[in-house]
Amino acid sequence: MATEAHGAEEGGLVFHPMDQFIVKPLFGDGPVAWYTPTNVTLWMAITILAVIALLVLSTSRRSIVPSRGQSVAELAYGFIYKMVEDVTGKEGLKYFPYIMTLFMFIVLANFLGLLPMAFTTTSHIAVTALLAMAVFLTVTILGFVKNGASFLGLFWVSSAPLALRPVLAVIEIISYFVRPVSHSIRLAGNMMAGHAVIKVFAAFAAIAAISPLSVVAITAMYGLEVLVAFIQAYVFTILTCVYLKDALHPHH
Repeated sequence: MATEAHGAEEGGLVFHPMDQFIVKPLFGDGPVAWYTPTNVTLWMAITILAVIALLVLSTSRRSIVPSRGQSVAELAYGFIYKMVEDVTGKEGLKYFPYIMTLFMFIVLANFLGLLPMAFTTTSHIAVTALLAMAVFLTVTILGFVKNGASFLGLFWVSSAPLALRPVLAVIEIISYFVRPVSHSIRLAGNMMAGHAVIKVFAAFAAIAAISPLSVVAITAMYGLEVLVAFIQAYVFTILTCVYLKDALHPHH
């Protein structure tokens, strides 16, 4: 507060681009506990309702001439179905509902976060880490259930020279357990960085001399963020398919 007051007195530009990621309770100004309704839980609930509206309500009538909502839902369905089939094969299609739900939640959360006064839930590592750990535990358990001890063959590179196999096995094990970390940080980092840059450009819009340049920069960054919102959902989903393929077919 003292810093803001000092900056205001001097007529300087004071802005905090990371303030948009602060978790706040919906009611009151008390501390945030695990059971406290916050802006994060609100926008996660809105995302879930958006997924239901798009995939359930807009396709309930399933007319021959589809509505806009039905067209979007059908395009998303075909896009993810083809991805799962191409990466995991026919055997992986039974897990399509989970992957489809995962993609729709992430992509709609990313897009909703671009609305004015919205909160980007996927910019928080707590959210993306939970999604990544769910994928990690699911494919790991599935790998042992489907393959038993032979699932450990994922870490044994039989095509490599015998002397290198133990070293490669250690590297494979480390890279396997790093998966949820990279899986979650990639999504959260990209969403946070883009929104922070937009906030910085928006703060400079108050300066008359550079206001036109700032508006152009904001427009360009916003268009880029729309693209990033989709790409990051796609990357998260296709990596899930790759991990699922490893669980179904662990041998190199």
